[in-house]
Amino acid sequence: MLKVYGIPNCDTVKKARTWLTAQGLAVQFHDYKKQGVPADRLDAWIKAVGWEVLVNRQGTTWRKLDEATKAGVLDAASAKALMLAHASVIKRPVIEKNGQVLVVGFHEKKAAVLLDQRP
Repeated sequence: MLKVYGIPNCDTVKKARTWLTAQGLAVQFHDYKKQGVPADRLDAWIKAVGWEVLVNRQGTTWRKLDEATKAGVLDAASAKALMLAHASVIKRPVIEKNGQVLVVGFHEKKAAVLLDQRP
C-alpha cells in the first residue's frame, strides 16, 4: 500500500490521489493538518531525497515567511525545524511505499515511471 502525505485541499495532492486511485493502487492518506508532520518520517525523507527537495520555495507559505526565517534555512536541521513548524512548506505530496520515498511532488509521467519501479 502507498502512503500519501499532504494536505487534503492542495490541488496537487488531490490530483495525485485521484490518479493513484485510478491506477487501482491502494492509498493511505496522512493529513498534515490533522495528524501533523511525523518527525521520524521527515528525517527519513531528508536522508532519502535531501532537504532542498522537500522545502517548497515556490509555494505561498514560503513566500509569506519573513526574510530572516527564509535566510535561516541553511541545512537539514534548520529545514526540519521549519517543516515541523510550517507543514505547508513541505513540497506535496510525499508518496512512500514500505517506508521508502517514491515521489516528492506530483507529475503524472514521472510518477508512472517511479511507481512501475516500486519495491
